[in-house]
Parts: sequence; structure tokens; C-alpha cells
Amino acid sequence: MTGKKRSVSYSWRLREVMAEHGIFQTTELVEPLQERGIYLSVSQVHRLVTGRPERLSLQVLAALCDIFATVPSELIVTDAENVGIRKTGTADRPAPTGVTELRPRRARITSTE
Repeated sequence: MTGKKRSVSYSWRLREVMAEHGIFQTTELVEPLQERGIYLSVSQVHRLVTGRPERLSLQVLAALCDIFATVPSELIVTDAENVGIRKTGTADRPAPTGVTELRPRRARITSTE
């Protein structure tokens, strides 16, 4: 394990894909979903279109892909990036800024008498 942390996120593009196909009302999606065996209420479809779902049934995703003749990556765009180094008690830590430029100084011993 590298000790690096990754941040992952995603964008839900259903509204944009609908617009590309000339569908601008969320209610217009209810019937095509029902034709594919997906029975969602008008409010559930509205939330699916206007929100960013945390959970999504693969059956719903497959139905949406079929309706718009697309692939999941057109509906869900993912992104990941490194966010820093995980701190542990024994792992090497990066040097604080400026420390690498410091050089040791020779000690000077003086008499106390």
C-alpha cells in the first residue's frame, strides 16, 4: 500500500442526456421506464433526474441506457485524485517546508571557568 489517499467523486448526467434526446420534462421519462419494467412514481423520477443518486439499481441504469441508446459512462462520469499522505505512527512523513535547506552548525565549546 502506498499510503496515499484518493478522493473519488462522480457526476450524474441524466438531465443532460435527456436534453440531448429532446426530453425536457421529468414526467416524459415515466412511460419509457414502465415499458422496461421499472415502475417509479413521478416524484421518484423527478428526484432521479434532478438529484445525484447515492444508490442506483442496475436495472434502472440498464433501462436508462436502453432508453437513450447509451452506455453507463455517459450517464455517470467518475473522477479520482490524490488528496494527501495518510499519517501513521511509523510511516515516513514528508519533511516540513524549509527543513531540507537547513544545514547542521558546528558546536562551539567554551570554557566555563
